[in-house]
Amino acid sequence: MIALLPLAVVIVAIFVYFYYLKWRDQWVRSRPFPDAWLAVLSESLNIYSCLSPQQQHRLRQLILIFLARKKFYGCAGLIVTDQMRIIIAAEACLLLLNHGWAVYPKLSSILIYPSAFRVTREELQTDGVVASSEHHLLGESWGSGRVILSWDDVENGATDFTDGHNVVLHEFAHQLDAESGTTNGAPPLRHNTYKSWSKVFTENFEDLKERSRRQQNTVMDTYGATNPAEFFAVATETFFEEPHQLHHRRPDLFEELCQYYQLDPRNWHPHNASHSEGTHTE
Repeated sequence: MIALLPLAVVIVAIFVYFYYLKWRDQWVRSRPFPDAWLAVLSESLNIYSCLSPQQQHRLRQLILIFLARKKFYGCAGLIVTDQMRIIIAAEACLLLLNHGWAVYPKLSSILIYPSAFRVTREELQTDGVVASSEHHLLGESWGSGRVILSWDDVENGATDFTDGHNVVLHEFAHQLDAESGTTNGAPPLRHNTYKSWSKVFTENFEDLKERSRRQQNTVMDTYGATNPAEFFAVATETFFEEPHQLHHRRPDLFEELCQYYQLDPRNWHPHNASHSEGTHTE
């Protein structure tokens, strides 16, 4: 009996810890949303006004949790402002509108550069030689609990929510993907079946690769043909920013994403409906 006491203490401690986290999040999201923050949403994030009142309310609650639990760091001399924090948190939380209250539990920090940043990486060449190469990046998502973003591109994405390019949506889609334990284009699924997800995503990924090889126009950015992880991230950008076009050109992929995110962004883009067939050819 005495030997079981340490185990019982551990179980009780774990229960108390998770109860505390749940209580803390409930308390955080019940706090008033500052008027100055609401002004940022209304003035700097064009898509916010297109959400339903219920979605706006839930988004504000998610933002409160996000900002309470994540740290922001400016890089290359950048001073992080409330506007930066709120816009990034808002776009990241758009992906979670109907995903419960788990706000990227593995993410701890967001690093922000003023603009596109350079990284040097060692890469294996086709001839087997490892060589260093320099890349200019708009964002990165790390499994170690970090997301890195270019503020210039974050700001552009918040201003134009109809061009299919959004670095925050892209990098935070990678964070959702990584919750399965590996970033491979298959995040943990709650409503979709893995069989359907695998079939639809594989077929559309292979099709995008072929269209990219032939240099054909596509509804999705051909960067999604890089690998399955990038395909999921690019598909997420297109789903939220060009939903009518994606539904018209890749209806099975659109339906899988509707089930996964538990929402239909076409309701936020009614003005795009009449242009859904002419914007892209595929």
